Amino acid sequence: MTILKIQRLPHNVTVPEYKTPGAAGMDLCAAIDKPVELKPFERTLIPTGLKIELEHGYEAQIRPRSGLSIKHGITLINCVGTVDEDYRGEVCIALVNLSTQTYVIQPGERVAQMVISKYEQAELQVVTELSDTTRGEGGFGSTGK
Repeated sequence: MTILKIQRLPHNVTVPEYKTPGAAGMDLCAAIDKPVELKPFERTLIPTGLKIELEHGYEAQIRPRSGLSIKHGITLINCVGTVDEDYRGEVCIALVNLSTQTYVIQPGERVAQMVISKYEQAELQVVTELSDTTRGEGGFGSTGK
Protein backbone atom coordinates (compact mmCIF):
# COMPACT_ATOMS: atom_id res chain seq x y z
CA MET A 1 0.00 0.00 0.00
CA THR A 2 1.27 3.44 -0.90
CA ILE A 3 1.41 6.29 1.63
CA LEU A 4 -0.13 9.69 0.88
CA LYS A 5 1.08 12.48 3.16
CA ILE A 6 -1.47 15.27 3.65
CA GLN A 7 -0.89 18.75 5.06
CA ARG A 8 -4.00 20.69 6.10
CA LEU A 9 -3.52 24.42 5.52
CA PRO A 10 -6.21 25.70 7.84
CA HIS A 11 -6.03 22.86 10.35
CA ASN A 12 -9.81 22.34 10.38
CA VAL A 13 -10.26 21.37 6.71
CA THR A 14 -11.71 17.98 5.86
CA VAL A 15 -9.21 15.18 5.27
CA PRO A 16 -10.14 13.13 2.18
CA GLU A 17 -11.59 9.71 2.85
CA TYR A 18 -12.78 6.65 0.98
CA LYS A 19 -16.55 6.40 1.55
CA THR A 20 -16.76 2.62 0.95
CA PRO A 21 -14.24 -0.25 1.22
CA GLY A 22 -14.24 -0.67 -2.58
CA ALA A 23 -13.96 3.01 -3.51
CA ALA A 24 -11.13 3.94 -5.89
CA GLY A 25 -11.45 7.67 -5.21
CA MET A 26 -11.53 9.75 -2.06
CA ASP A 27 -13.68 12.85 -1.84
CA LEU A 28 -12.18 16.36 -1.85
CA CYS A 29 -14.11 19.15 -0.14
CA ALA A 30 -14.35 22.88 -0.77
CA ALA A 31 -12.21 24.80 1.75
CA ILE A 32 -14.11 28.07 1.40
CA ASP A 33 -15.44 30.46 4.08
CA LYS A 34 -18.67 31.38 2.29
CA PRO A 35 -20.78 29.95 -0.54
CA VAL A 36 -19.51 30.48 -4.10
CA GLU A 37 -22.00 31.04 -6.93
CA LEU A 38 -21.08 29.33 -10.18
CA LYS A 39 -23.20 30.76 -12.99
CA PRO A 40 -23.99 28.83 -16.20
CA PHE A 41 -20.83 28.19 -18.25
CA GLU A 42 -18.69 29.97 -15.64
CA ARG A 43 -15.37 28.55 -14.39
CA THR A 44 -13.81 28.84 -10.96
CA LEU A 45 -10.95 27.45 -8.90
CA ILE A 46 -12.01 25.98 -5.56
CA PRO A 47 -9.32 25.43 -2.90
CA THR A 48 -9.27 22.19 -0.88
CA GLY A 49 -7.02 23.51 1.89
CA LEU A 50 -4.73 20.52 1.32
CA LYS A 51 -1.18 19.95 0.15
CA ILE A 52 -0.05 16.41 -0.60
CA GLU A 53 3.17 14.45 -0.92
CA LEU A 54 3.06 11.39 -3.14
CA GLU A 55 5.54 8.53 -3.21
CA HIS A 56 7.87 8.29 -6.23
CA GLY A 57 6.09 6.81 -9.25
CA TYR A 58 2.60 7.91 -8.19
CA GLU A 59 0.24 10.68 -9.31
CA ALA A 60 -3.05 11.97 -7.92
CA GLN A 61 -5.83 12.11 -10.50
CA ILE A 62 -8.51 14.70 -9.76
CA ARG A 63 -11.84 13.60 -11.19
CA PRO A 64 -15.41 14.95 -11.24
CA ARG A 65 -18.03 13.63 -8.85
CA SER A 66 -20.65 11.82 -10.90
CA GLY A 67 -23.57 13.09 -8.79
CA LEU A 68 -22.59 16.75 -9.28
CA SER A 69 -22.08 16.13 -12.99
CA ILE A 70 -25.36 14.40 -13.78
CA LYS A 71 -27.63 16.28 -11.35
CA HIS A 72 -26.20 19.80 -11.69
CA GLY A 73 -23.82 19.91 -14.70
CA ILE A 74 -20.81 20.65 -12.46
CA THR A 75 -17.62 19.04 -13.73
CA LEU A 76 -13.90 19.70 -14.12
CA ILE A 77 -12.63 22.09 -16.78
CA ASN A 78 -9.83 19.72 -17.77
CA CYS A 79 -11.84 16.50 -17.33
CA VAL A 80 -9.15 14.80 -15.23
CA GLY A 81 -6.47 16.82 -13.48
CA THR A 82 -3.06 15.44 -12.58
CA VAL A 83 -1.12 16.28 -9.44
CA ASP A 84 2.50 15.28 -10.06
CA GLU A 85 4.60 13.68 -7.35
CA ASP A 86 6.90 16.73 -7.14
CA TYR A 87 4.11 19.34 -6.73
CA ARG A 88 3.86 20.78 -3.22
CA GLY A 89 1.28 23.55 -3.64
CA GLU A 90 -2.34 23.51 -2.57
CA VAL A 91 -4.61 21.11 -4.45
CA CYS A 92 -7.34 23.23 -6.09
CA ILE A 93 -10.32 22.08 -8.13
CA ALA A 94 -10.99 23.72 -11.52
CA LEU A 95 -14.78 23.55 -11.82
CA VAL A 96 -17.11 24.55 -14.65
CA ASN A 97 -20.91 24.78 -14.66
CA LEU A 98 -22.20 23.23 -17.90
CA SER A 99 -25.86 23.66 -16.97
CA THR A 100 -28.26 26.54 -17.57
CA GLN A 101 -28.80 27.05 -13.81
CA THR A 102 -26.58 28.83 -11.27
CA TYR A 103 -25.08 26.37 -8.76
CA VAL A 104 -23.96 27.40 -5.28
CA ILE A 105 -20.92 25.60 -3.86
CA GLN A 106 -21.17 25.38 -0.08
CA PRO A 107 -18.25 25.43 2.39
CA GLY A 108 -17.15 21.84 3.04
CA GLU A 109 -19.09 20.46 0.06
CA ARG A 110 -17.59 17.45 -1.71
CA VAL A 111 -16.57 18.88 -5.11
CA ALA A 112 -14.25 16.28 -6.67
CA GLN A 113 -12.57 12.97 -6.03
CA MET A 114 -8.92 12.00 -5.99
CA VAL A 115 -7.53 8.67 -7.23
CA ILE A 116 -3.92 7.71 -6.50
CA SER A 117 -2.37 5.92 -9.46
CA LYS A 118 1.01 4.44 -10.33
CA TYR A 119 2.62 5.74 -13.51
CA GLU A 120 5.71 5.19 -15.62
CA GLN A 121 7.72 7.64 -17.67
CA ALA A 122 8.35 6.35 -21.19
CA GLU A 123 11.69 6.33 -22.93
CA LEU A 124 11.08 8.26 -26.16
CA GLN A 125 12.33 6.83 -29.42
CA VAL A 126 11.97 8.93 -32.60
CA VAL A 127 11.45 6.75 -35.70
CA THR A 128 10.74 7.40 -39.36
CA GLU A 129 7.76 5.01 -39.51
CA LEU A 130 5.52 2.92 -37.27
CA SER A 131 4.43 -0.71 -37.62
CA ASP A 132 1.26 -1.51 -39.60
CA THR A 133 -1.98 -2.69 -37.96
CA THR A 134 -5.35 -3.79 -39.32
CA ARG A 135 -6.95 -0.61 -37.97
CA GLY A 136 -4.26 1.70 -39.28
CA GLU A 137 -5.21 5.37 -39.01
CA GLY A 138 -8.93 4.73 -38.52
CA GLY A 139 -10.31 6.68 -35.58
CA PHE A 140 -13.23 8.77 -34.36
CA GLY A 141 -15.96 6.20 -34.94
CA SER A 142 -14.16 4.08 -37.52
CA THR A 143 -15.00 0.87 -35.62
CA GLY A 144 -18.77 1.59 -35.62
CA LYS A 145 -21.30 2.72 -33.02
